[in-house]
Amino acid sequence: MSDIGEKLTTKQRKFADEYIKSGNATQAYKLAYSTKNMSPTSINSEATKTLRKPIVKTYIDSRLKELSNSKILSAQEVLEYLSRVVAGKETEYVATSKGVFPDVPVSAKDRISAAKELLKRYPTTDPMEKQKLKKLTADARISEARANVAERLGSEGDDKLDELMDKLIKESDKK
Repeated sequence: MSDIGEKLTTKQRKFADEYIKSGNATQAYKLAYSTKNMSPTSINSEATKTLRKPIVKTYIDSRLKELSNSKILSAQEVLEYLSRVVAGKETEYVATSKGVFPDVPVSAKDRISAAKELLKRYPTTDPMEKQKLKKLTADARISEARANVAERLGSEGDDKLDELMDKLIKESDKK
C-alpha cells in the first residue's frame, strides 16, 4: 500500500481517504479539491473520473482491505472472550417487559455453550477437568433455576426460594 500511496498526489490521497470515510465521491471531491468555481454537475463528473483512475481505485481497494483485516477478531481474541464468558466476567444487556437492564451476567446457558466451544478447541481427557465442567454445568443450572423461580415468585419469594434451593442442594449432596 505504501508504494501506491506514494504515487498519489496529495489531493488524490485526500480524495481517496475522504471517499473511504463517507462513501460519497462528490463530497470527497469537494473536500480534497478547490470547487469554488465549479458547478455541481462538474464536481460530480470530476469526482467520478477521479474515482475511476486506476491508481486511486487501487489505493482505495488496498486501504479498505487493510481496514477490514484490522476489524476481524483473531482466533486468540475469540478464545479469550470465550474464556471470560465461562469465568463469568462478561456481562450483557437484558430486555424484559420491565425495561432494559445493563451489566447482567451472561446466562448460565451461554456460559455452558462457551465452555463447550472452548473444549472443542482444547479437548481434555483429564478426569479432574471433566468433573470441573460437570460442576460448572450443575452450578449454572442451579443459577438458572434460581433465577426462573425468583422471577415467578417476585421479591416476596426470596426466603421461599432460599429454602427450596437449600433443600435441593442437600438432596444432591446426598447422592
